[in-house]
Amino acid sequence: MNNCLTVDLGLIGYAEAWELQKRIVSARKVGAIEDALLLCQHPHVITLGRSGKRENLLASEHVLRQKGVEFHASDRGGDITYHGPGQVVGYPIVNLGAIRRDVVWYVRTLEEAMIRATAEFRITAERVVGKTGIWVRAGNTEEKLAAIGVRISRWVTSHGFAYNVSTDLRNFELIVPCGIADCKATSLEKLLGRNLGEKEVSTRIANHLGELLGLEMKEAPRKELLKKLEQAEQAVAVSA
Repeated sequence: MNNCLTVDLGLIGYAEAWELQKRIVSARKVGAIEDALLLCQHPHVITLGRSGKRENLLASEHVLRQKGVEFHASDRGGDITYHGPGQVVGYPIVNLGAIRRDVVWYVRTLEEAMIRATAEFRITAERVVGKTGIWVRAGNTEEKLAAIGVRISRWVTSHGFAYNVSTDLRNFELIVPCGIADCKATSLEKLLGRNLGEKEVSTRIANHLGELLGLEMKEAPRKELLKKLEQAEQAVAVSA
């Protein structure tokens, strides 16, 4: 069973996390570093995927500046989404070529890991046909608990998922979430009616994801990841 470094980056800017992902992806493509799962939270930011439509951003640049919300066009799949404090954001950077070369299966696996983690809190989350992510029934409709948007290059994955734990759901009013009209977001705290920490959720998601991908999840501090990455980059530069 191959190892996967699980690294909690804490609160980190979207652009900084994106640059780190790209460095790890480059090293992973040449086998210079093992698989990794980056877990983090972002300051308020809205990202637009490759297939996203700018009209799904409902707020003007002026309003975004007033609210301290950044905007980034991203190279991930999917439409538009919001990231912010109280959310577990996960970026798995794994070599699918060594696991299973199937993009749809991989997305379903991310969903399954979050569905299983949610079930540990006695909340039933599910898939909805034609809508990526995981959802919770609310009367005759469903509310979105987690979003997914990935990129796969030479079978190495990047970007990933965003799971609402204690997220301020009012920020989703700035967008048409995932480009789906009348889509409402929910959070685990809202569903449970009590406070809980992001770590309670992120650990469960990481464990289930490891089981489903057949990876041994190894928690590591950020400095260990950066050291391994620097060594990998030096080795690649020397061999080049």
